[in-house]
Amino acid sequence: MAAELKLVRTPAEEALAERFPAIKASLPGGAQIVKLREAAFERFLKRGLPNRRVEEWKYTDLRALMREAAPFAPIPSDAEAARALGSARTFADLGAIQIAFVNGHHVPGSETVEGLEVVPLDAALAAGASVGPIEAAREDAAYGLNTAFMNDGVMIRVAPGAIVERPVHVRFVNTGGSAFATATRVLVEVGEGASLTLLESHEGLDSAACQLNDVVEIVAGDRARVRHVRLNAEGTQSLALSTLVAKLGAHVSFDTLNVVIGSRMARHQVYLTFAGEHANANINGATMLKDEQHADTTLVVDHAVPHCTSRELFKTVIDGDATGVFQGKIIVRPHAQKTDGRMMSAAVLLSDAGTMNNKPELEIFADDVQCAHGATCGTLDEDLLFYLMARGLPRAEAESLLVQAFLGEAIEAVEDEAVREALIGVVSAWLEARH
Repeated sequence: MAAELKLVRTPAEEALAERFPAIKASLPGGAQIVKLREAAFERFLKRGLPNRRVEEWKYTDLRALMREAAPFAPIPSDAEAARALGSARTFADLGAIQIAFVNGHHVPGSETVEGLEVVPLDAALAAGASVGPIEAAREDAAYGLNTAFMNDGVMIRVAPGAIVERPVHVRFVNTGGSAFATATRVLVEVGEGASLTLLESHEGLDSAACQLNDVVEIVAGDRARVRHVRLNAEGTQSLALSTLVAKLGAHVSFDTLNVVIGSRMARHQVYLTFAGEHANANINGATMLKDEQHADTTLVVDHAVPHCTSRELFKTVIDGDATGVFQGKIIVRPHAQKTDGRMMSAAVLLSDAGTMNNKPELEIFADDVQCAHGATCGTLDEDLLFYLMARGLPRAEAESLLVQAFLGEAIEAVEDEAVREALIGVVSAWLEARH
């Protein structure tokens, strides 16, 4: 008789397994959402937290990194929310429409403009809003846990043809001395021919030992234009999981940039699917790590239809004992002819102890395509350093100039000048703190 293998759960897995049955009745959503939650939870029970034996998580062993499961954060009081939101923020001077979250809970009071609607997640789900537009994302462990436990969020709707002139800033602020977890879901629907600039910032205190699991889902209608910028400036004790899901219609123009300077461990996932022809996507990243930080970027771009273009550029700077990870995959379906996909990951090591793991992949099942990928990893050019130092610059300042130039290629792709300048300020502040 064959022996039955039983999954030995960690304390974190045991806590999550006990938590879902206890709170699922209080979570938002109707019968269809309940089915999605239960299916996601069943997958977790069978598989547990992902470890290095899971190919997609081989460089980020979540089972080892997350030994305990923190309780979900309580809803903050009005005074606590006001105090948290009163802190300085990166995108403060852009005149953006702010949608705020404190410790994973939506703070009511979002400003609205013509063509833009912001609906709390519970109301949106009760009205029949759908989640999970891309099937491949549903199999992912982090996304699945968010689906099972998502307890707060918003839906952002842009009416067909509407041009939202001001950026929409979804601001997450995490504060407090005790450990807590979040599971937020932001649903974004951009109507046919509409335009939206979406800013997303995550801020936290160094003392806040958060376990964050945030998902943003964007569905862009035909001929829509979407610009998305995400900043991770979380505290140094946080464990941050984030997933961006994007489904693009025909003739869509879509840009996204993820900037990482915070978190003890961060993993940002992008699942993008071309659902309509002649769409264009630019997916960029700029990551700056120091000390013992660990940051993972995992990307899956699915060219499911013909005549689409994707460009992926990720720049990573590593100092101290930090570890960077890039896993990128471009899939070209059999009928997706005339696909043009290019992917590049480049890393600079500022110390001998730093580590960078690169794994770019192409899966091409069509024969009339142009696809390429590449990865580089090295140190700053000593000849260029010598050139700058020979003209009177101290070594630290020379290094900073070269790092700024290296990261600039990814950041300069941001069209909005004010947003771009704010991000350049983030890079400059990180470099100043390094010295």
